Amino acid sequence: MPFVSVRDLQMYYEIRGTGQRLLSISGTGGDLRRSPTIFDSPLAPHFEILAYDQRGLGQTSKPDIPYTIADYAADADSLLNAVGWESAHVIGISFGGMVAQELALLYPHRVERLVLACTSSGGAGGSSYPLHELVNLPIEEVAHRQITIADTRWQEEAWLSSRTAQFQDLVKLTLAAAQEGVDEPSREIGRRRQLEARAAHDTYTRLSQLHLPVYICGGHHDGISPPANLEAMHKQIPGSYLEFFKGGHRFLYQDPQAFKRVIAFLQNKFK
Repeated sequence: MPFVSVRDLQMYYEIRGTGQRLLSISGTGGDLRRSPTIFDSPLAPHFEILAYDQRGLGQTSKPDIPYTIADYAADADSLLNAVGWESAHVIGISFGGMVAQELALLYPHRVERLVLACTSSGGAGGSSYPLHELVNLPIEEVAHRQITIADTRWQEEAWLSSRTAQFQDLVKLTLAAAQEGVDEPSREIGRRRQLEARAAHDTYTRLSQLHLPVYICGGHHDGISPPANLEAMHKQIPGSYLEFFKGGHRFLYQDPQAFKRVIAFLQNKFK
């Protein structure tokens, strides 16, 4: 298994594929042992993809110290050094989009083209839903809240009433995912430290410093990173593109057009 020493961590990573180089930064709970990963996405045939478990997550170290989004960005910078990549396209999804913002701001030479998917800037641009507030709730309530926040259509009686069985299946899947690795040492420490860093994220006033191609995308029904947050980022980043798709926080997998547009942007074939 590919591990590398990165700053104060033993970091797990994988590189697969051929084509232009693409660094993928995952969201809250990102773990390369869980399917689907970015390697299962429509991006896989088009790029040489570097993906990794971030600090506190998956098979990477979980030190019990305060984390910041700047730490996560420095981890990504050091990983690029370790694998010998001078620069790459970057896609940051959800929490990974927060890290990608900091990476582009602190290490601009690393990022060629940037995709910010279902994420937020914090500050005056709006924060993503405060997931840290759900930590102490009963696990079944957390599952219900996660589903109805991730796609706000589940909060509509008309939508829910005709899809009750589908909703129950989502609850079962969410509960099962929550149990994966529950007995692993330091799992809860890493999760808590990540959520603390997420709550403090704020790049809003600095986003105007970004001078590279940026594509911002999200779901019309996302309650974790609401459309207004993406619109605020778009206004701050000079020359950025903004598009919304069918679905919620998982719009990339809900709307077949979403990954197609990401690929077109990364390959500089936007029309």
